[in-house]
Amino acid sequence: MKKIKSIHFVGIKGVGTAPLAIIAKEAGIKVTGSDIAEEFITDEGLKKADIAVFEGFDSEHVADVDLVIASGAHGGRDNVEVKAALSNGIKVLMQGEAVGAFMEGSVIDKRFEGISVAGAHGKTTTTAMIATIIKEVGLDPTYVIGTGNIPSLGSSGHFGRGKYFVAEADEYITDPKYDKTVKFLWQHPRIAVFTNIEFDHPDVYSAIDDMRGVFAKFANSLPSNGVLIANGDDEQVSIFLKEYKGRVVTFGLSSKNDFHLERISISGEKTFFWVNGREMNFGEFSVGVPGEHNAVNALAAIVVAAELGISIEKIKLGISKYSGSKRRFEFVGKLPSGAMAFDDYAHHPTEIKKTLRAFKKTFPKQRIVCIFQPHTYSRTKSLFEQFKTSFADANTIILTNIYASLREEADLTVSSALLASEVAKVHGDVVFLPTLANVIEYLSKKGYDKGTIVVTMGAGDIYKIWTNLL
Repeated sequence: MKKIKSIHFVGIKGVGTAPLAIIAKEAGIKVTGSDIAEEFITDEGLKKADIAVFEGFDSEHVADVDLVIASGAHGGRDNVEVKAALSNGIKVLMQGEAVGAFMEGSVIDKRFEGISVAGAHGKTTTTAMIATIIKEVGLDPTYVIGTGNIPSLGSSGHFGRGKYFVAEADEYITDPKYDKTVKFLWQHPRIAVFTNIEFDHPDVYSAIDDMRGVFAKFANSLPSNGVLIANGDDEQVSIFLKEYKGRVVTFGLSSKNDFHLERISISGEKTFFWVNGREMNFGEFSVGVPGEHNAVNALAAIVVAAELGISIEKIKLGISKYSGSKRRFEFVGKLPSGAMAFDDYAHHPTEIKKTLRAFKKTFPKQRIVCIFQPHTYSRTKSLFEQFKTSFADANTIILTNIYASLREEADLTVSSALLASEVAKVHGDVVFLPTLANVIEYLSKKGYDKGTIVVTMGAGDIYKIWTNLL
């Protein structure tokens, strides 16, 4: 694979594949890709990188390439382009497998020192924070981060001159139909970060014990000189650490951790906090995103940077440059009626709860309207009871139809209408609006003023309402 001169990406607009395409292009490899015509949050980055994207899928797109990289979306290995590549003897890697191949240097002829960030929540933000610090101190990292634009980095993917490869590590499986390998097991980093372990992906995992088991397998694959940076406050992480034999550094809010936070405060859209660790006070830090949960994410990034030998003063400067990522507490504009509009990727009950709490603390005097689009039937059904109580810090809750995944069948035993009726039992102001068009019409008529924050949440396409409204 050291002689690869051209790569074609099937489903190139995916948040996992687009960063890899950008890395390959910057490394001097010819890159093409195909996807559906629908708008994606990665469109801007691909256009900026001058990467050609074919609309639709056709076997002719892979007629003259050295490697094909595909995601589990659009049929995975059953996609017409993937099948054509395999029948013609062209090497095919799935997205999760490709991240590991890039990190170890078998696609691009360069060996990296890997830093992988895993967890049910916070991995995108933490990965971006780590990459930002390393970039700001002049070490020019390579990185693959599962989102769209990241202001402090300029892109979600980059091929750097330095030795570090920073990667988001996904706990989903490689290919739902053909390869059940957990994606992050393809990665072989020296440093692994566990932000938390919570039950998710019920279409793959039957219980939290299964999830904890794969995280343990990942940690146990670290090399002899490796280190695990782990959230010591997380219940499932703590259970796992009792049996773990490798080197570990813990972080969190509690003083029982090797590094912990104190005196957290939010001012505007910045969070300030003090860091204590190893019987030493490292002073005050700041990061350009609000929320206690983001302070914890920042602490994980700070610990990683310290492990790399970066000085505390340089870490302080580097982390202060981080100002958010696409679809993470993202300010998208103002409605004509005056309300401020935000968008966030939160789709798990814990994420929703923490994000709404951050909005409440950042805008204590404003009314908060949360528009939530549940993602997948299986997650909505399995976490139904948790979803019911996750919107406490919103004044008004608007629920839309479930955004179904192509990887699962419809389940008529669960619906957003049912969830709305249950949420209404514990929350006074709940509205069910089935479609995005219904939401757009509702907001246009409501005329929320400058005293209101309207935030869209979900892993689907709910963010697209802002194109019509702003």
